[in-house]
Amino acid sequence: MALLRAAGIVLAATGAAHFAAPKAFEPISRLPFPQDTQAWIKRNGATELALGVALAVDKTRKAGLVGTAVYAAWLGARTVSKSRSA
Repeated sequence: MALLRAAGIVLAATGAAHFAAPKAFEPISRLPFPQDTQAWIKRNGATELALGVALAVDKTRKAGLVGTAVYAAWLGARTVSKSRSA
C-alpha cells in the first residue's frame, strides 16, 4: 500500500507540473494531441492530478487503480493511433 501511495503522490505531482510548466509537456503531447495541444496538456494534468490523489488515499485507491489503468490504455492507444496516421 505504501508503494501505491507513493505512486499516487508522484502521479499527482506530475499532474500539477502540467500547470506549473506546461511547455515541458509540449514535446511529448504534440504527437497524441496535435490539435489544441495546450488545452490537452491541461486536461491531462487535471486527470493525472485527480488519479494521483485517488491512488494516494486509502478510501479511493481501488477507483484510482481502475481509472489509472483506463487512462493509460486510452493514452497509449491514442498515441499509437496518431503515430500511425502521422
